[in-house]
Parts: sequence; C-alpha cells; structure tokens
Amino acid sequence: MIKNKLKTAVALGIIASLSACKNSSDDSSRKDDIELVPGSVKLGLLPDTQGGGWNVAVHPMEAALAKQQEEGVNVVIPVGDLTDNGSTHEWEQWVGVATKYREAGMEFLPVMGNHETSWAYTVEWIENMRHFIPEDAIHMPSAEWLNYYIIRENVLMIGLAYYNLPIAFGWIQEVLADNEGKFDHVVIASHDGLVGAKYGETREQIVEGEKDDNRLFDIHKEIRETFAEHDVIWVQGHEHMYQRSQIHARVYGSNDPGGRSSVDTLASTPSGGNYRMPSYTQIISGNASYKGYEYRYGERELIQDVVLHKMDTMKEGSEHYDVNAPVLSFTGDRVDYFAYSAPHTIERNEDGPKELANPQWTLMDTFSRTLDRCEVLIYPNSIPEGQRPILNHIVEYKTADCQSFDGGSAKLVGGTNNTFNRVDTTQRTLSFHEGFKRAESMNDLQRLAYRFLFTKNQGWDPNLNAQNRIIEGDNGFDGTGARQGNVVVPATTIDMKKHVTLSWQKADRNTESDRLIVSGMQVHGGVYQSAYGATKDLTTDVGLDGSQPDGTAKQPHPLPPTATQNWNVEEIVGDRYGIQFTANTNIDADKVALGMLVDGSWEMVAPIDCVIDSSWQESFLDLQPQAGCEDYPMVGYDNQYGNRWWMIADRDVEIALIRR
Repeated sequence: MIKNKLKTAVALGIIASLSACKNSSDDSSRKDDIELVPGSVKLGLLPDTQGGGWNVAVHPMEAALAKQQEEGVNVVIPVGDLTDNGSTHEWEQWVGVATKYREAGMEFLPVMGNHETSWAYTVEWIENMRHFIPEDAIHMPSAEWLNYYIIRENVLMIGLAYYNLPIAFGWIQEVLADNEGKFDHVVIASHDGLVGAKYGETREQIVEGEKDDNRLFDIHKEIRETFAEHDVIWVQGHEHMYQRSQIHARVYGSNDPGGRSSVDTLASTPSGGNYRMPSYTQIISGNASYKGYEYRYGERELIQDVVLHKMDTMKEGSEHYDVNAPVLSFTGDRVDYFAYSAPHTIERNEDGPKELANPQWTLMDTFSRTLDRCEVLIYPNSIPEGQRPILNHIVEYKTADCQSFDGGSAKLVGGTNNTFNRVDTTQRTLSFHEGFKRAESMNDLQRLAYRFLFTKNQGWDPNLNAQNRIIEGDNGFDGTGARQGNVVVPATTIDMKKHVTLSWQKADRNTESDRLIVSGMQVHGGVYQSAYGATKDLTTDVGLDGSQPDGTAKQPHPLPPTATQNWNVEEIVGDRYGIQFTANTNIDADKVALGMLVDGSWEMVAPIDCVIDSSWQESFLDLQPQAGCEDYPMVGYDNQYGNRWWMIADRDVEIALIRR
C-alpha cells in the first residue's frame, strides 16, 4: 500500500506548475519546448436553492458558495430553480446572498429552471438575473437572458434555460463552429438534461413525448455525437441528488442509438491516436435546498453508464439532506474536478444554520484528465460469470497501450474491480395514450423504451441491472374509447462502474519523461444506498429481486479489507492494480527512476534498492514489498525490454520518470 503521506495525491487536485523553480538536476537545454499554461478557471456549480414556503434555502446556498469561495472559484453557475415560486421576496433573498460573493470577485452565470419558467419568466427572472449575467455574454437571438455563452481563458461556457436544449441545439452548433480555436474545454449548463436520474428529456420528450412533437426526437443522436466530439461536460440541477455518468453517442458497430460495443475499450491506433470513448460527461450537481428526491428509473443503460450516485432525502431511513459544492478547475489542457458534500437537517430558514454553521465537508467525487487521454469503463466484479465475455464487460484493470507525446506509452496490466458502490431504485411507470402521446399501445411504449433508454435483457446483450427492465402494466381506455395505460419499470439494484482515464501531459522541468495521470480508481469505497439514501451494507445486504440478468438478486459482495465503505475520497483505498510505464529509449535508464507527484513535488516512488529487477507479473498483486520497503509501493524495472517500469498502486496517481 502506498505510504500514508501520499494520501493527498489521491484527489489529483495538485496541479504541478510548469513555471516552478528548477531543481539542481534540471537539464534546461532539453526543455526548450516547454509550453506555458494559461491562467486557470475554477468553475463552481450551485445546485437548486428553492426553499419552499416562498423562500430561498439561504443556509445551504450560503454554505455552498462559501465553500466554493474557499476553493478559489471565480465563476459560479447556478443551475436553475433558484427560487420556489419566483416571488419578489425570494429574489431579494437570493440576490442578497449572491451579491456579496459577486462583489468579492465571483462571476455568476445563472440558468433558468422550471420553477422560474413557471412563475417568473418575463418579469422577475430577467429583471434580477440580467444584472448577474456578464456584460460580454453573447446571447442567442430571441432568447436573450435565457441562452447565452462566455469564454474565460480557454473554457467555453454555455447556459441554457430549462427544456431549451432542443430549440437551442442549432445555435450551440453555430457557437462551437464560430469559436473554433478559441477554447479547449466546453461546459454546457442547463437545469435539466437528456438523461437525468429522476427526470430526463429523452424519457419525457421522446419515450413519453407528445404525438408529432419531434423537436428532440429528430436530433437526439446528433446532440450526443456533437457533445462527444467536443468532449463536453454537461452540468445540471433539477434532480436534488448527485450523479456523475457517461452519456454515450452512436459509433460504428454499437447498438443504435448509442449502446456499448467492442470498440469501447481503452486502445489506440497509429492513425487515430489515443482512444477517447464516444461519450460525454454528465454531472447532476446535487442539492442546496430543503428537499431531496428518491432515485427513480435508474441507469438508462442503453446510453448511460453511472459512475457515482449519492442522495439523501430525510425519509425512509435517510437521516439528513446533502448540500453539494462541486468545482471544475481548468488549467491548460487539464481539468480537475472536486465534488464536496456536507450533511444537514435544515427544513426551513427559521431552523437556523444548524450543521451548516460549520459544515462538515467531504470530498465525495473527483477526477483529473487532459485532452490527450485514453479511457475505459471498468465494470464491477458482480457480473454473473457467464455474462462477462459478452460486449466486453471488463472487470479487470487491463488496457492496451496509451501513447505519450515523447514516444513512450503506458497501460494498466492487472487487478480486479472488487471495490465498487451500489444503489437501489424505486419502481416507476411509463405511460401511453392513444392520440395524445407518441406511443399509442403497450407494445409501442416498450419499443420506445428499449430503443432510447434501456437495454433489453438477451443472452447476447444482457442487462446487468435487471432480468426484466420493463414489464407490462395496466391497459385500458379513456372516456373517448382511446387506449391508454402504462408499462412498469421495476425497482432494481445498480452496481456502479469506474470511468478510468490515462491522461498525458508533456514533460516539465522536473521530469525526464511525459507525465501520466491515472484517474478514476478510487471514487468508490464500497458504499450501498437505498433508493432514498439510507445506508445499506454491501457485504451483508441482498439487492432487490431480479436485479441480476439471470433473474436472481444481486448478492452481498465481499469487499477487500482496505474498503472504507464511506464517501471520503481522501480516505478511500482502491483495489490494487498494476501500471506499466514504457519510456522513450533516448532516456538514460541509469539516470532516472519512476517518480510520483506528492504534495506538488516529484519524489521517487521507491528507493532504487527497492526496485525489483523483473518484468511485470500479475502474481505480484498478491505479494507484499520486500523487507525494508514496506512503506513504498512495489516498483519494478524490466531490463529485458529497456526503459520499461511498472508499479502497483491502490489509488489515483500522477507518475513520470525523474532524475535519481
């Protein structure tokens, strides 16, 4: 296990400065091509702040903004439902809290939620928010103050009003084309999204959509392909819970309109370069209000893979709400993400700040990656044995080579995903109504559900979440004799996947090789939640009936002794896995060692006398370091290949070759 002082490297939040002072071993003549990194953008996400009772939830709002200010955030996106009823009193409350942070230097990019659309569209929203929206924002024609964008450094940020994605998509394409070369990163914010956790436009506007309303139906595939092409990070509110997932676009060989395929693996090709999955990241920002929702419908596995999900509802065994404060930090080609969560039991402003007078913040989710990366989904080791070879359901930490800028490469070479999170969902229904909705029969509704949301469980294409993802429900007629009814989406149990990335950054003055960032290995501590957020035990509690593709329930899972079964990323110890690092042969192996970034400084992963002279063997995962080397990760050098190193880690790491 990596020694304790390396724990702070877990979040990969430390961005090594390329302009750092040179140490005595620097060879500046070899570093003439060092690129300067532009200034950073720290973007905070402010979840829904509606408080109920014609009030804004001022205590969670204050706590979230104070935390983001502490983290150095310079831009905040309130992701809609700022108010409950859009009243003048609520706007006064919201503006009163936000103004002091704006005056302290934070920019605000507010987007309209459904509660503003319903209550405060033409008067209160524009009157209050036009003063927060930056003066240099470029607005969508005929949708001023609703849909707009700004560019800060190399980050393009687009804000959309609730339900505006279908009507604004053409404008988004124009914005991307007109600003080509001006940005490296794209963040699109709206109150809701294509998929969601409780809602989702694909379900609402397509599967259960109105007859002949094709605004989203005609372009949903193009939306996902465009967002995947531009590596969009989609951020939203609306759900009053936290979720991070990958939303997939259609690629050749995959299930139309966007299922997984055999190419969804971490691999690279000589002509195509490093492989990035045809998907984009969706972040449901969490909660900053006095209500929480249960997890409905679950993973839309045809187009979605859930990486992390957390909610607390103050009911059905859940003992508190959450306030969430996510932060996206962009520096050059790199993005570092930190999602903080704090519990509270406040139900109205009159209760006082209570726990939020001194919030107990936990870093509950994180990732770090660059534009040049390879990525893969690692499935949990709970898949029935007979299903594992199908559709590349990889449960081991193994990848193909990921190529560096300087002619080297790296790959994961061993380990199994035994430390993962689990969550239950509630039972819900999807409805049809002849003459009114797109689906006009039971069969038609099932067809749409399996075409746009869920994977139908079949031997050659199993649904890992349920044997029966949807089943027939009620069927009847309305007062006019038209058919109407529903299908049932049964409650089920979902095991989350790891989105693992290998990212490259060029060598800096402190490294002799390009730098490798391994991320996504430790956001799971083995937590199990009910559909309402109550704590369950993954090692003893059985999942819901029918939650395995063979019709059985997901069984308790024996976690490794290192599993923390909590949310704190800074404490989580992941599964042991192997990394192989192959450097350019021009680097003199006798003068370098494998190094790791620790607290902003590069250190050798292990002393030279602890380095094993051997090629990688998977059996090393079951061994402990040799005597005298117990405080360091196991490290080896493959002298048969030359300039090939390997190490065993149990968390996210940033490594490179450094001078001895």
